Amino acid sequence: MEQSNDDSDELRPEYARDDFGPMVRGKYTAQTREINKVMPHPLVDQLRFTRSEFLRSVKGVNEEDAQKRLLPMNCLAWNVGHLAWQEQRYFLYYGQAQGLLLPDIERDFAYGAPGSTPSLKGMVAAWKTITAAADPWLDTLTSEMLTRNVISNGKPIAPIYGNMLQRVIYHYWYHTGENMAIRQLLGHERLPVYVGNIDDKAPYRQE
Repeated sequence: MEQSNDDSDELRPEYARDDFGPMVRGKYTAQTREINKVMPHPLVDQLRFTRSEFLRSVKGVNEEDAQKRLLPMNCLAWNVGHLAWQEQRYFLYYGQAQGLLLPDIERDFAYGAPGSTPSLKGMVAAWKTITAAADPWLDTLTSEMLTRNVISNGKPIAPIYGNMLQRVIYHYWYHTGENMAIRQLLGHERLPVYVGNIDDKAPYRQE
């Protein structure tokens, strides 16, 4: 199999940053300390469960298989980068009005970006950096905040934050299913079964 021309993704320091706290959390730090005394919004619970289910779909996959592209689908590693792009776009750029933490993710894995075969290890590192940066803001969300219109360039636009959050959740499930289809076509065995332990990890609860 032809490998990616650039195997250095996993070595890029920006894919494993540990200084995003001051950059991203900013004004939400104090709010997060307070909000952590209570449970996050139920939709945030579901997002976090969904994230963990998505990661299960690529757990244990080697780099060679993660880079195989079965057209017209993208490869497994690209899908991880793509979800990192959406979390960065929705929860950092729109949610926190912050600059892009990892500009390469915006460039290479946005909706409509050309397919590529990056390192799975590098993409998971980027995904973890972005999701960790998003979490403090997610912990501040309330039902009232989720009804507000998204702010872009200082002005409200049509989508509301609640719909944006739901879109990310459903997008994860779409690509989780795609990842499992890819793995079946690659001949993988003993695949994870879905949906996982939602009863214990993310049970239904009222707001």
